[in-house]
Parts: sequence; structure tokens; C-alpha cells
Amino acid sequence: MNSSWITIAILGLIAHWSMALPDTVKIGGLFEASEELDMMAFRQSVNKINMDRTILPRTKLVAQPNIVTRHDSFTVADKVCNLLGMKVIGIFGPSSEFTSEDVESICDTMEIPHVETRWDLYQRRGTMLLNLLPYPPAMAKVYVDLVKAWKWKQFTVIYENDDGLVRLSELLKMYDPKGYTVTVRQLDDEDGNYRHVLRKIKRSGETNIVLDCSIDILYEVLKQAQQVGLMASHHNYIITNPDLHTLDLEPFQYGGTNITGVQLIDPADPLVNTTLNEWRDFERAGKGRMDSGYHNITPSTLRMGTALMYDAVQLFGRALHQLDSSQHVAIKPLDCFTQGNWEHGFSLINFMRVSEMKGLSGAIHFDNQGFRTNFVLNIVELTEYGLIQIGTWNSTEGLNLTRSHATDGISMDVGEHMESLQNKTFVVLTALSPPYGYLKHSAAKLSGNDRFEGFGIDLIHEVSLLLGFNYTFKIQHDGVYGSLNRKTGQWNGMIRELMDYRADLAITDLTITYDREGAADFTMPFMNLGISILYKKPTKEPPSLFSFLSPFSREVWMYMLAAYLGVSILLFFMARISPAEWNNPYPCIEEPDTLENQFSLKNSLWFTIGSLMQQGSEIAPIGVSTRMVAGIWWFFTLIMVSSYTANLAAFLTVESMSSPIKSAEDLAKQNVIKYGAKRDGSTAAFFRDSNYSTYQRMWDFMINNPDVFTSSNDEGVNRVKNSNGKYAFLMESTSIEYVVERECDVSQVGGLLDAKGYGIAMRKDSSYRNALSAAVLKLQEVGKLYALKVKWWKEKRGGGACRDDASKGSGAASELGLPNVGGVFVVLIGGVALACIIAWLELIYKVAMNSIKNRTPFWPEIKDEIRFVFKCHGSTKPVRKKDDEKEEKSGAEEEMGEEVAADFIPLSPYATPYGYVKKERMT
Repeated sequence: MNSSWITIAILGLIAHWSMALPDTVKIGGLFEASEELDMMAFRQSVNKINMDRTILPRTKLVAQPNIVTRHDSFTVADKVCNLLGMKVIGIFGPSSEFTSEDVESICDTMEIPHVETRWDLYQRRGTMLLNLLPYPPAMAKVYVDLVKAWKWKQFTVIYENDDGLVRLSELLKMYDPKGYTVTVRQLDDEDGNYRHVLRKIKRSGETNIVLDCSIDILYEVLKQAQQVGLMASHHNYIITNPDLHTLDLEPFQYGGTNITGVQLIDPADPLVNTTLNEWRDFERAGKGRMDSGYHNITPSTLRMGTALMYDAVQLFGRALHQLDSSQHVAIKPLDCFTQGNWEHGFSLINFMRVSEMKGLSGAIHFDNQGFRTNFVLNIVELTEYGLIQIGTWNSTEGLNLTRSHATDGISMDVGEHMESLQNKTFVVLTALSPPYGYLKHSAAKLSGNDRFEGFGIDLIHEVSLLLGFNYTFKIQHDGVYGSLNRKTGQWNGMIRELMDYRADLAITDLTITYDREGAADFTMPFMNLGISILYKKPTKEPPSLFSFLSPFSREVWMYMLAAYLGVSILLFFMARISPAEWNNPYPCIEEPDTLENQFSLKNSLWFTIGSLMQQGSEIAPIGVSTRMVAGIWWFFTLIMVSSYTANLAAFLTVESMSSPIKSAEDLAKQNVIKYGAKRDGSTAAFFRDSNYSTYQRMWDFMINNPDVFTSSNDEGVNRVKNSNGKYAFLMESTSIEYVVERECDVSQVGGLLDAKGYGIAMRKDSSYRNALSAAVLKLQEVGKLYALKVKWWKEKRGGGACRDDASKGSGAASELGLPNVGGVFVVLIGGVALACIIAWLELIYKVAMNSIKNRTPFWPEIKDEIRFVFKCHGSTKPVRKKDDEKEEKSGAEEEMGEEVAADFIPLSPYATPYGYVKKERMT
């Protein structure tokens, strides 16, 4: 019995080790030259993970930092691709807004986690993006709460650039002539001189100031404000930069000016002190560079970016451990120029989103959209003793000031504690929207939850099995999911039902949007999707009159013509060079006066074209060089003709399809095909709120043509089917996938216009959001969500009807270009070149032999031969003989001339001197 248990334990251990990560795992970092401390924090965080064997017990994390230029997008993209080729499974940075979007695009395509720590004012949920910096709109609320706490009825906002206005948008919304008066002024940079702006503020008599600028110029702005008299005891400042504590504020702490700031990093946190001590110990132990600057970092000088980079790597390591514990992880090099991705990227980034940890920047949590939430900011104030903490601000609970005189009128909500979901009963709101919800077909009368089926119904059932709660479905009969009336500020549809406590959960194809996120909570997305175009299936292209030219590109045809002419001319010259091609025209005469060459220019052209057409000719080469040229040309024609025949068959059998539109840009550029979306839906809202010029143009078209909007997706689908190609419908990609499985005359055109997700909605600040998100993630990890999608998209309710139609020759044959057949041309050129060399060697050898035989000089002979070759005229040439033979022959010819009349008769009236026969023979 004991031995069997030991065997089972060993087998379990072997199975566990077989699922383990590789011995080393690489992560890449992109840093600017000025971000040396951030790079050091990146390395130190990796070292910390490697020393803590509880995080990655069998794997060593390897840092791959890279220095990048702020504005050089091409170089940054090239470095990212190089990192992916080195099996890097995570990219950290860069901090530049000019290059981060390129990195994000590459990581989304290759499904590699992309972690940022930068200010991103337009931060949106990216497919593979995670930003550890708190969500800017959420951080903006702290300044609103501070203004209300200090009871400022009028104040001035000083900002450095346009990003500051976006960052302080919540403050600007407070403007009300009867309530708050807000003045906005920009810091005009004139070689670092801001005094003229500050003087204007002083002359206006304004005493309450909100200052937003980078940490690099903050000290200089405060110093110049002090110089112009704008930092007296009656002046009040709110500094928005979280790195205020890293400056030397001694020159300002004795003037009595009320300066308030915020901190994401708590210098008194034991974890911060312990971590910085570990950095210094690492440097003193000689494991780090002596000039790294660790010894200069203290809790009061640690910048937010450095701390966030350290926390980002720690979070990555813990998520990687969870991924390793749940599934077998394979890592492979990726190539940006080929199709391929990392199959574990989505799982890893989702583990990071649901992970929670304590870092240098405090507690780290993320909401269902991947934005950092539940973070705590310290409220600090400058006194004569330096910066002291006077309170905290929590993204869920609001402002909590410890100073009694400053807390008047400030309320603090206490969040609900997480409760067990065991045996709870939820009212779940859904809609009859295929395939998320159907009325079940049954001959028997059904009641309760048995009346419904669909993807959303099955998903709630699976989640309830994991968490142990009960549920009752309720139908949203009007089919309205929920939109905000911006005039009245009221919600409708499902969101309204949740807010009014008439339902606990809502599930259907409910898109997570910024507005909805403000009114309700959502789980992490159970389905990722985007907007795409539904259009009539492309029609077949009519055959072209000259389709027989299609197998080769125009470039290949031109090269073939050049090869034909070139080989023909070369064969003509080489036949003139090669002695073997000069033949005796009269075989009965042993020593003729002239020789003939069968390869005239016409015959050479005829020989090569006959070979190309695979018909041959009566001409055959004799010399080694000419036969080599002929063989190489026959090899060339064999490959080219075979390639042409094979590709021609593909062109004749594959039907090519043509569509007038292939993308949203094509739609926006034309006026023949109308296009629209569901009225008051998230798709219409996307075009309405988009800043992209193409989408704005499309929205203007839809607004100016209100008839293009539909009341439902079904109406849009029917309109596409019946419009004869004159209408395109914009809808979610998952809905398009469902439609094209059942309607064989429509198809999806182009890619996705955006990235978003569907989630389970619940009331704001629900205590069970994290539990539901974890359950959804678990279903995704075990493949249950994919199985449900296959079931309801491709199998149930008519799914798969168009699968056979889609499998028919959908791919068009492509013409063969020069890269496909270029090697054959190389072989042809090489063979012809070698044949040319052999032809010249044959000529030299023949002339040398004749020179020896006839006892004549070699060089005059070879010069005459070359001169005759390049004369390029005539297909006969005289035979060279020595002088005494010429004299003997001429005498013999004279004697023969005297005897011809008596002994010979001509064979014909046109007979040559050799065309006679003796009379005796005639007798």
C-alpha cells in the first residue's frame, strides 16, 4: 500500500514538473535615457522575484531592458519585434505617448501582455494593455473633493499643456456662475520664464490656485510665484503632481502659504523602506553598478514612476505563477512579419487584472475594464516641519481628512463588505436577443427558468454552479439595454432596472461603456469583440478576355521575353564562336573551301521559340557550348511552362470574388452604398463620440440620413439582404458571426473598428463583483466559454448552415511573381555564362590546332576568327590552308578546267566546279 502511494506521488510530481515553465522567462523593458532609475527598478524587481522562490519556484525571470528614443516610433517598433523574437512574454513601457500606441498595436496583434506606468489621459481598455497608473478620470475626483473641502467658491487653474485640461476636466465642470467661478490660465513657456502669467494672477486678486505641471518645472514655477508675491500667507495651492514630495520644499515651508498635494506612495510604509534598503544592500554587495543611484533614493525622493515599474514586474511575476499553476505554458519566438501569436497572452493579462497585491504604490486592484481602482492617495500639506499627512482619499470611499476644521461638510461612504453568495437568490435580467436569450421550443408548457435557453442563460447557470447561488430570470420586454439621456441625466432600460433594485444582475450582449460603468458595475468581459461591417456577399467577377496571361505577373512576362531574345542572340554568337558548329556543306569533298553554320539569327530565334513552345525544330546543336545553352534553355522552359500550366489551372478553376467595399474607409469615401447602425445602441454611440476623422464623417452621414438607422439588429440584417448591395450595417462582430452562420448571402467585411467586451452588469459598488469576475475567468480558463460559443453560434438554432458554402474556393489564385521563379532565371544566366566560356575555349583550341597543323602564327589567326565572329554577317566562312596547298590546288583546278570539257559533264546548268561527273560513269 505504501509503495503504491509513493508511486502515485512520484507520478503526480512528474506530471506537475512537466507542466512547469521553462527554466528562464524573459521580459522586455523600454526606457528613455533619462529614466535610468525606472530601469534600475525594473531590474531590481526581477531580482526580487528570482530570490523569492514562492513566486516562481522553478523559473528564473530575465530582464531585457532597452534604451529608446522618445519620438522614434520605427526604432521602438523594431526593438519590440526583436524582443519578441527572443521569446519575451511581456513588454513594459515606454513612457512616451508618441511610441506607446505602436507598441500596444504590436502586442495586441501578437497577444503579448503590455504593461504601462505612464499618464494616459485617453486611457481605454486595451486587449493586451494594463496600466498601473490610476485611471485619470478617477484621480481627477480627488481635486474636486479637495476644492469642496476647502470651500473654495472661486479658484484659478494653472496648467502647463492641453493634457492638463483633460486631467482636470472634472474641476472645470464645476463652473457655475451661481456656484463656482473657475478661471483657467496656461503657463506660457518663454525660456522658462512664467512670471508674466503669475503677475496677471496676482493682479486679479485670486488666492486659490490649482497648479498642474510636470515635476521637472514645478520647483521653478513655485519659486517664480514666490518672487512675484503669489505665495503669501493668504494664498492656497493644490498641487496635482503626485511627486511633490520629491522636491526640496524648504524655501516655501516658512512663508505660511497653504500648499496641499497628493501622494500615491506613502513614505512611511514599511514595505517602501524595506524595499529601498534591499536595493542599497544589493548595491553594496557588488551586484549592482556603483553609479546606479540606489544610495540616493529615499522614501521621500522615490518617484511614482519608479515605484509603479517595480510593482508592475511584481504583479507580472505573481500572475505568471498563477498561469503556470493552471495550465501548461509553452513559449516560442514570435515574428512580427508572419502570422502567429502567443496562445497564453490573454490568460496571463487576465490573471494580472484579477490579481490583488500590496506594492510600493499601495494596494493594487483592477476593475473589469482593466483600470486601476480602489487605490488610496495620501493628502499632504506643507508646514514649517515639511510635508505632513492630513488625510486620505479612496477611489471608492472618497475623502477622509483627519484635520477637524477641514472636514466640515465632507461625507464618507462606507463600502459594503464582501459576503458569501452561497444560497443567495438573484433576479437576473435578460433580453430575447439571439443567441444570448431565446424562448425555448417545447410541446409541453414550461414555466420559470425552463422557458429560456441561450448563451447568456447557460453562462449564468455555470457561474451559479461555481458560486452556489440561485437565480430567477426576468425578461426586458422593450429590449432596451440602457442609455443615458444627457439632457435629463436619467438612465433607461436594463441599467435603470438595476439602479431601481428591480433586478440584481443583467446579462445579454450588453457592452461595457464608460457611461454605463459610471452607473453600474460589470464583471470582467466574458466575450471580447468589436464593431464590424455586415454587407452582401461579394459577387463573382466576370472572366477576363486575356485571363490566360494571369498566371504570371507582368514583370515575369517581361523577363521571359528578355530571356528569349537574350538566349537567341547568345546562341547565334556562340554558334559563330564554336568551331564545331561550322560544318562541311559537301560531305563528299574532304577538304572544302567554305564551311556553313546552321545557326543563323533566324534559325536561332526559331530554335528557342520552338523549345519554349515544346515543339522542337529540325535544327540541333553540335558543339559542347551550344548544347549546354540548349540544355539550360530546355530546363528553363520546362520549369516555366510547368509553372504556367499549374497556375493557369488554378485561375480557371477558382472563382474570384469582388466587393465594392473592403473597409470602413471605403464606406466613408463613397456615397452610393448607405450604411447605418442600431438606433441608440453602443455602436451608434461609438461613432458619435469618436475623434477619428473617418468615423466622424461616417457619423455625420448617418445623422444627415436618419433613415439608415434601425430599431434592431434583425432589421439591419434584413435590410442588407434585400438592398441588392446598396446598404451596409454596422454591428458587433459576434452578432455578425452569428448571422453569417445562418444567412449565406451576407458576410463580414473588413476588420474590427474598436475593441470592447460584454459583461454581466450589477448595481454600483456591488460586493459580489469580484466573485463573479473570478468565476467568469475560471470558465474562460477551462474552455467553457469557448464551448458555449461553439454550441450557440455554430450548432444550435440553425448554426453551421453556411459552413459548406464558406468552404468552397474562397481563396483566389495569385499570380506568380519574380520571387517565385527567380531561381530559374539565375540558373539560366549561370548556364549561359558557362557555355560562353566553353565556346571561347573551343575556338581557341581549334585555332591553336590549325596553327600547328598549317604552321601559321596563332595570334593573327585568332584575330581573324574573332573579327569574323563579330562581323555578324553570313552563315559561311572560308577554310584556312597553308600557302603551298593553295598553290597546288589552284594548279590542279587549272588542269581540271582543261579536262572538264573532254572528261566531265555538268550535273546541271547551275553546277559548281565540284558538281561534275565523268563521262565514263555516265556511260
